[in-house]
Amino acid sequence: MEDQLRKHIEKVVSISDKEFAHVLSHFSKASYKKNDFLIQRGEEVNHCYYVVSGLMKLVYDDVDGKEHIASFAMKNWWESDFTAYFTRSKAKLALQCIEDTQVFCITLGNYYKLAAELPKMGHFFLEKSNAGHIASQRRILSFLTSSAKERYGQLLKEHPTLFQRLPKTLLASYLGVSRETLSRMSS
Repeated sequence: MEDQLRKHIEKVVSISDKEFAHVLSHFSKASYKKNDFLIQRGEEVNHCYYVVSGLMKLVYDDVDGKEHIASFAMKNWWESDFTAYFTRSKAKLALQCIEDTQVFCITLGNYYKLAAELPKMGHFFLEKSNAGHIASQRRILSFLTSSAKERYGQLLKEHPTLFQRLPKTLLASYLGVSRETLSRMSS
């Protein structure tokens, strides 16, 4: 598990054994089972998660109880309700395991402490944050400018393994279509 985190960090910044030991001291490890919640709506968000293995969904439930999937988080992804995490407010999103999942967790205090103590980790976190903002803006723009069929094609191109790992109901929710519409698009 530790090797995977180190390789992930070293894609952005180089890090010595001593520095990596220091980085690890700021994280905790956790394992979750399928259907477990890491974050529930209305609760405090104490951690940001780096996914070592497994698959999770970040969801918003509207006033009618309809689930809207904001994102899927798989191996080498970072996920949280970032608004709640960084503003220390209550979660508006829920983070739930779709598969058994292993993660590294970092509190906001340790996030800032690590970035201050090891500036290269501040740079690493900034790069990851920027990548997340870019992905979010692309997702928003795809909903504003692309048809459901185009969004389906883009998801298939970028993350083809999701189509084997996820039930059609979750894919449909992520794409903003009904399960029936997804079935028609995929046939």
